[in-house]
Amino acid sequence: MFNVTILKMKDIKKYVIGMLAVLIIIITVSQYFPKIIKEKRSMPKWVTENSMLGCLEQAVPTMASVNEEYKKIAKEEEITEDKFLQGILKTQISSMQGIEKAEIREEVVAKEEQVTEPQPPKEENLELAGTGLSTEVITNNPLKDNYNTQYGKVKIKNETEYQLTEEMMKPDITIENKNIVLFHTHSCESYTSSEAYPYTPTGNFRTTDLNFSVTKVGTELENQLKQYNYSVIHDTSYHDYPAYNGSYTRSLATVENILKTTPSDIVIDVHRDAIGSRSDYAPTVKIGEDVAAQIMFVVGTNNGGLWHPNWNQNLKFAIKVQEKAEEMYPGLFKSITLTKSRYNQHTAKYANIIEVGATGNTLEQCLTSMKYLAKVMEEVMGH
Repeated sequence: MFNVTILKMKDIKKYVIGMLAVLIIIITVSQYFPKIIKEKRSMPKWVTENSMLGCLEQAVPTMASVNEEYKKIAKEEEITEDKFLQGILKTQISSMQGIEKAEIREEVVAKEEQVTEPQPPKEENLELAGTGLSTEVITNNPLKDNYNTQYGKVKIKNETEYQLTEEMMKPDITIENKNIVLFHTHSCESYTSSEAYPYTPTGNFRTTDLNFSVTKVGTELENQLKQYNYSVIHDTSYHDYPAYNGSYTRSLATVENILKTTPSDIVIDVHRDAIGSRSDYAPTVKIGEDVAAQIMFVVGTNNGGLWHPNWNQNLKFAIKVQEKAEEMYPGLFKSITLTKSRYNQHTAKYANIIEVGATGNTLEQCLTSMKYLAKVMEEVMGH
């Protein structure tokens, strides 16, 4: 804490007026005692101690040092007492004017900050996805796609004991609450370093610099979705650092706290595919002239024994989004993975994991993917 003495302008003006009156009296009186000036006799002690000048020195310590300088000059140059007082008067008035101007500047700055402070930065000139573009999967060293269920053109790798019926997969859902929450259970997952995004890893395809991790991908999705006027909360907290174990417990607490104040049906945990950390595995799709990383939905269930009554709704949401993606940009998504684990997806009506790219992809490829994912989601939710 700091103790600050503040002089209001009204008080300072009172001092100035009083000082002027006292100085006029002193100067007048000094005219009747020329011998005092000629003999360089000092002013009576009661005058120096009890004058308005003395009061000001006590009220404003900085003025005392200024007055002392003038006294030294007066002694060296042998100036008369009346000139001495006039010089000090000019200095004190100038100082007070400076204080007044400073107060005015502070008031103006405070008003400007009140206007601009609440306004969040807005992404300008963000390129949005086009439509009607040619699309081609161009993955080198692809992994075998072991899907075992299909709904229309949407492929599903079902790793659970559930037998998926057409009714369970039919995306007959209506999305009413369009608030979107984005977060990262594994905030430090990163990609192959590139010329555009070079970084120093702090682990095996991991970095604590969130400007180069999957968190940056979440930021791009946030910005793209906001261009379509969706309300988006993007949490960028570390959940896997400094400890990796317990990441899902920590991210669950984060999401639950967000949902207390911002009810949202759509909750997306943005990851990077960590399959084997293979540097040569980069699932990639070319859309028009853009090269983008492929995306994969991971949908949890209660098949592992954890309470999760809305997993089928989550699956329907993933199918609805991917069905539209297959129509607009075929190959943008890999097969949906349906797992026995819950992955905190019991928190919302349409909660999912999306894995954007893999270790072999570059960050710019993954950022490009978000442009097209946002356009797909707009087509699904905006109609």
